[in-house]
Amino acid sequence: MIRGLYTAAAGMIAQQRVHDTATTNIANLNTTGYKASHALNRSFPEMLLSMSGKNDEPVRRIGRLSTGVLAEESIALQVQGDLNKTDKPSDFAILSEIQVPGVTFDASGKSVAEDGTVTYRPQAYFTVLNEQEQTRYTRGGEFHLTGEGALVTSDGSPVLGAGGQPIAFEPGTSLDSLKLDGSFRFVDATGAPTGQALLITQVDRVADLVREGDGKLRLDGEGGAAPAQPGAGIEVRQGYAERSNVEPTQTMLDLMGAMRAYEANQKVIQFYDKSLEKAANEIGRV
Repeated sequence: MIRGLYTAAAGMIAQQRVHDTATTNIANLNTTGYKASHALNRSFPEMLLSMSGKNDEPVRRIGRLSTGVLAEESIALQVQGDLNKTDKPSDFAILSEIQVPGVTFDASGKSVAEDGTVTYRPQAYFTVLNEQEQTRYTRGGEFHLTGEGALVTSDGSPVLGAGGQPIAFEPGTSLDSLKLDGSFRFVDATGAPTGQALLITQVDRVADLVREGDGKLRLDGEGGAAPAQPGAGIEVRQGYAERSNVEPTQTMLDLMGAMRAYEANQKVIQFYDKSLEKAANEIGRV
């Protein structure tokens, strides 16, 4: 009976985390470049029940028992979002359709081979610096120029150029007078090069990207990221913004499903509580 309490409580905690993930997705529905997250639930390691044999008889297996569910992690869906035309020269959006020879990806950007090997579609990202001057990645392309001519994100993080250094133009430069060509290079109104280009990074291990807030992502481990080459299924469009890839309808269904499952586990706990109360107060007096 006590095991049932623990199992129901674990279910409530897991559904609470699913609910939190869904509400976070809804809150970021209009956040530029946001990638939807999905809570991954897994059962606790199953306990093998066995019955001891008699004398020299072998042990006989009589079944398995699951001890509950665990919301193990939240996985971001690193797939392309729709592009929204804003006509603002300070807005930049990445259109990433990177192909891997011999691999076909599903709508979630994942491919599972016959032997169970999982391959994720590589994605392209803007490269920026955080407050500690560490390299981070983002799909949020709402940039602006400071008074000193530095190109920064909406939260003030420096945008890195092709040489790995923060992009900087002459003081007083306006993005209205700059255009981005197909090689990620900035040119002026006459088409002359400015000597500055965006550093677009291709990340192959997108499953190892970790959120850090403000739309920034950190890549765990070494390797798996390299400067992207123009024309390799990657395009940067000026005057566009990438919408979040959150699906409102599916997210609301996930939210309601988590609430219903939470209530069901709550009813189970109430049932066990009444059973224990009766066992302690009524049966004990007999």
